[in-house]
Amino acid sequence: MKVIKRKSDCPIHFGLELFGDRWTLLIIRDLMFKGKHHFGDFVNSEEKIATNLLTVRLNMLEKEGIIAKFKDETHKQKIIYKLTPKGIDLIPVLVEIIMWSAKYDKESGVEKEFVKSYKKDREALISKISNRLINELGTT
Repeated sequence: MKVIKRKSDCPIHFGLELFGDRWTLLIIRDLMFKGKHHFGDFVNSEEKIATNLLTVRLNMLEKEGIIAKFKDETHKQKIIYKLTPKGIDLIPVLVEIIMWSAKYDKESGVEKEFVKSYKKDREALISKISNRLINELGTT
């Protein structure tokens, strides 16, 4: 795994170096919003990531402390991937991308209930998602 060399002190650049490619945010999305936790779950997402790319992205996310992997107690040959607190802290980033998409892409498939919850109380929505993921992390 290559070491990320900083080319800039820009915070946007830092974030893009970690999750600015096509696949990384989709993996985080699947963990955060779609309840996916196994390698096969990610492979079967509608975007169809190649297994070699998925392996590289999962390893990078683990190395950077955004996800952690655990043995699946129900199936000893499987690994479960979960967001760490560092990964959970990305909830506001993904929520804002979702809302931006809802505003500018009428075919984005953003659930109306999600938009309604956001408009009613953004912080409560983020807390609800965060609490679910923290509880999920604690069950490993």
